Amino acid sequence: MTSIKRRKMLAAAATAAAAAVLTNFDPSQAATPRLKRKGRLKQSVSRWPYARIPLADFCKAGAAMGLKAIDLLQPGDWETVREHGLVCSMGYPADRRDFLSNGFNNRASHAMLLSELERTIPLAARHGVPNVIAMFGNRQGRSDAEGIAASSEGLKRIAPLAEEHKVTICLELLNSKVDHHDYHGDHTAFGVEVIRNVGSPRVKLLYDIYHMQIMEGDVIRTIRDNIAHIAHFHTGGVPGRHELDETQELNWRAVAKAIVDTGFKGFFAHEFVPTRDPLTSLRQAVTICDV
Repeated sequence: MTSIKRRKMLAAAATAAAAAVLTNFDPSQAATPRLKRKGRLKQSVSRWPYARIPLADFCKAGAAMGLKAIDLLQPGDWETVREHGLVCSMGYPADRRDFLSNGFNNRASHAMLLSELERTIPLAARHGVPNVIAMFGNRQGRSDAEGIAASSEGLKRIAPLAEEHKVTICLELLNSKVDHHDYHGDHTAFGVEVIRNVGSPRVKLLYDIYHMQIMEGDVIRTIRDNIAHIAHFHTGGVPGRHELDETQELNWRAVAKAIVDTGFKGFFAHEFVPTRDPLTSLRQAVTICDV
């Protein structure tokens, strides 16, 4: 499955216990009564950590716990989530093994990347998908200046199409310390400089809190200072990318409140690997972040 391939380096974080609870998913959990939420933060969830749960059942369970969307889906799944009253909050433009490592910092890949987005952006607009994901790619010896210049150049070429169709291209920030060694977009400042250079309301950052906590810390102040350049968030507990609970470094309720208080209107998508019953862990995260 593509979403798992995309995160193959994170798959090792899914312990045997996590695999067991996913395998033993009880479909009756998808039929629990809908919970009332404050709804100030539009919460979503990434599909890949829950891939063993059938998508239809996962959508029912997500809707019942107050989620608004499912994140990181291929086009073939976009209508399934709509049938369950949700949206795909972030779509893939391609099914490639090198999706994370081969990105916009590599001018030689621009033709391929632009072709993928030219095909996907109009499709996303027709299906009501607000965002598509893109990557900066691995350094492979490039300096930050070279990576910023190449990324800016390529993204400027696709920005007009994104603006025409009102679909936002989200460049993801990843850590290069633990999970994605050599990834170029591993600091907020790098991503922000690219976004400023492109100067489009439809080219923004996907700020992954898990990754940036590992690389930088100081996430609340960083988010407040750069919210104008951020269109989407991912969560994940540090250490281990597991549940958003007392075992983790961050006060997730404070992070969620800080984001809401900026006036952010995009999606806040959970992307952690559960080590306990998956839907119980997800429901707990949604409750913590419902501010």
